Amino acid sequence: MRTALLAIRNRLDRAGIILSGLCAVHCILGVVLVGVLGLGGEALLSPNIHRIGLALALVVGLISLGFGVLRHGRVAPLAIGASGLTLMGIALIVPHGIEETVLTIAGVSLVAIAHIRNLHGAC
Repeated sequence: MRTALLAIRNRLDRAGIILSGLCAVHCILGVVLVGVLGLGGEALLSPNIHRIGLALALVVGLISLGFGVLRHGRVAPLAIGASGLTLMGIALIVPHGIEETVLTIAGVSLVAIAHIRNLHGAC
């Protein structure tokens, strides 16, 4: 049973890393396509995409990073991930633009770092 839980946590950590990367790409492409080319504003800047992404990040992060604390006893990955999720949440309440992009990319970077550290059991 313990091996199965570890495998699930590892998969969730990897999913968290991939989702963080996809979010960063989405943010950068959104700024470039909408700001520079004026394309895709309706789809790329939809608040629902950001809300769903944050909800998914919260679920994946809390489960995998929470299990990580139980497994290796280190709270640092959870704290780093929580900081990143907080920045992502703040990004939802600022207007679209460079501030939102910077907050989101900083947030997803911290979440990815947290998942990487959690995979390796590092503090």
